[in-house]
Formats: sequence, structure tokens, C-alpha cells
Amino acid sequence: MVTAVVGANWGDEGKGKVVDVLASQADVVIRFQGGANAGHTIKNKYGKFALHTLPSGVCHPEVMNIIGNGVALSVDKVVNELKDIESKGVPAPKLMISDRCQIVMSYHVLFDSLEEARLAGKSFGSTKSGIAPFYSDKFAKIGIQVSELEDMDALREKVEGIVLKKNIELKYLYHTDELKVDDIMAELERYKKELAPYVGDTSSYLYENVVKGGKTALLEGQLGTMKDPDHGIYPMVTSSSTLAGYGAVGAGIPPYDINRVVVVSKAYSSAVGAGEFVSEIFGDEAEELRRRGGDGGEYGATTGRPRRVGFYDTVASRYGVRLQGGTEVALTVLDCLSYLDEIPVCVGYELDGKVIKDFPTTTRLKRCKPVWTKLPGWKTDIRGIRKYEDLPENARKYVEFIEKEIGVHISMVSNGPAREDIIYR
Repeated sequence: MVTAVVGANWGDEGKGKVVDVLASQADVVIRFQGGANAGHTIKNKYGKFALHTLPSGVCHPEVMNIIGNGVALSVDKVVNELKDIESKGVPAPKLMISDRCQIVMSYHVLFDSLEEARLAGKSFGSTKSGIAPFYSDKFAKIGIQVSELEDMDALREKVEGIVLKKNIELKYLYHTDELKVDDIMAELERYKKELAPYVGDTSSYLYENVVKGGKTALLEGQLGTMKDPDHGIYPMVTSSSTLAGYGAVGAGIPPYDINRVVVVSKAYSSAVGAGEFVSEIFGDEAEELRRRGGDGGEYGATTGRPRRVGFYDTVASRYGVRLQGGTEVALTVLDCLSYLDEIPVCVGYELDGKVIKDFPTTTRLKRCKPVWTKLPGWKTDIRGIRKYEDLPENARKYVEFIEKEIGVHISMVSNGPAREDIIYR
């Protein structure tokens, strides 16, 4: 059985915690897309961790953790994360990295920063982790696959061609220092040594152990539907597909083997980076929600930047869950709304004088305004409650209102930061 855990919205929905919980029931946890540009925060008996590339199963010593071929592999980030978790008492995890992964190079990070600076006020809100330049190179067929480290002589010839192209941009577009082939080859030699203990044919492993062998696997997605390059708020999106359907491609398994899709959605909204966000709130109201939100507030796990926040958006969430093919929904951080007398919920968009319920393309989204309804709050701390029927009536009504609006069963409700703070319905 293969379960995918993915985001319904703009990212930072609390997927890390859900994956961490479900990983205890899985044999294999697979990261299938994205890179170190977004983090999953997990909290367990070892402490609190912001994982950026490592799968969230690394705190479970019995789990095989796989970085799939669809991932943008930042080698230094992986090595540093391994050192960090082991320094905090986590047993050395089982880890396999796909030999078909491609590597985020230092020049990808450089180009990301240079382009954001060049665009200035029209930038994409990049984390400057090199992700867009990396995927540009991958699809332009000048990326560097982990398997290519086996033949450094052939790789040097390829690097010479890459450097020639990159230096034209660096000299004439960005007016900065050029790359040197020897520096790039030294970087790759270091990566070859650091990756050696972990590289393998992960697709073959998954076929033998999961597809044929019957082991359970968990696919871990990054960000959420609104950041998908095809179906999200283009162009303010990430550079790889954030949808569960891409899990088959990014992990190297048949699509029909993904038979459970847990879509994670916050009990309010928050957004990663720039782009359209209809239910966004501002000023003191936003700062209060940001301060109370998440575990320690709404600040990016990778960047530390204050996240944009808003109240729950049923239009975006219904669309996000549908695109993900959700078989169930995990609703997170319900406890963070306990301070409100009334809780606004966006139930439609006003577009050119008409109310719509379907999520539109970005061109139309720019003209949309939220249509609000207000639900009564419960005004009491709900952390520590383990049974759904023990929640205050208004908390249950809130969950059930959202469930009806998005049309998919909410099977889990998170009401606190700890792994144990989950109510199963």
C-alpha cells in the first residue's frame, strides 16, 4: 500500500507532523519532489526538527528513507541535516538516494540570487535555494545526475559546456565573476564522496519491496496545490509538481499503486512566498493570528520569514483537495483558533460582481475578493483532547462545516504541536 501526504493549499499546512505520525506505520518514506526551498517541521521525543530534504521518516530507525529521482538534491543540506539529527540523539537513519536524482549546484544558488536581485520588485519571492535554475537546467538537459559521478572524465567535458553557457549570462546579463571548470569539478568530487554511502537504484528497490513485496510506503510532498506549476497560482509557483499524481514519477512507481491520498489543510490559511492569496488578512488581525499560529508562530521553516496568513478558504481548499485526488483530509492547528469569538471563513470569491465557487486562473484570481461567512468560536483551550466528541460543540461545527464545503472526509484533526495531539475521526 502506498499513501501520499500532500498539501491542499500554499504550503506549510503541517504535512511534516502528519508524515511523522504516519511514518510509524510505514516501512518506507519517500520524498518525491522539490528541494531544500521548503521545510517540514516535526516534533517528537528527540526534539524539534526543520527538515528540508531528508524524508520525515528519519526519526524512525526501522524506516527506509528514500530521496526519489524527482527531488532537487542539495548535497550539503542533506549531509548537514544528517549530522544535525544525529547530534540530537536520533539513531543514524536508513537512507537511500536515487542514482537518477539531479544535483543542485552552487551555481544554481548563485543564479537564483542574481535573478531575484535583477527582478527586484517584480521578483518571485524565491528562497534563493537554486530551485528554479536547477529545474531549468534539468529540462534543458544540462543538469547533472548523480549517476554521472561514476565517470568524472566524461562529466568534465559536460561541465565545460555548462560553464561556457553560464559564463555568457554571468558576464553580459549579471555583470559578475565567471565560473571556473576546476572549481565545479572540485565541488562534484566532494559530492561524489559524500553521496557514496547512500546512492542506489531506488525505483528497483521500491518495485521489489513495495510494488511486489507488499511493504507499506509513504510519499511525502513539498508545498501544496497552489504552488504547482500547472495548476497553481502561476507564475508565483515552485518549479516541480506538488501533486500526488507526480509521486509516481518522482519516486519511480506505477501510478495505480498510490491508493491513499491524505491531503493536509490548515484550519486557517498561510502562504509561502508571493502570489495571489484571496483570503489574506493584514495588520494587527494578521499579526495576532501569525503569533498564535503553528508551533512557535507562522515563520518559514527554511527562511524564518513571517508567513502571510488569512482565514480558511473553502474555494482554494476544495480545488486543492480535488486536484490532489484526496481520499481523506487532515485538518491541522485547529487549536490556534481558540482565541477568536467569531471565525471568518471564505466561502466564495466575488469576481466582477458575481460570486464564484470554483478556483480560477491567476488572471481572474487577481480580480477576486473574498466572500465571508462567520462561525462562532469556542473560546477554550482544546489541546490535550483525544476524542472528537470531547471537543467543544462549536469546534466540531467548524470542522464539519469545512468538511461539507470541501466534500472530502476529514479523518484527522490536529489540536496541538506534539505527535500525540491528533484526533482520529
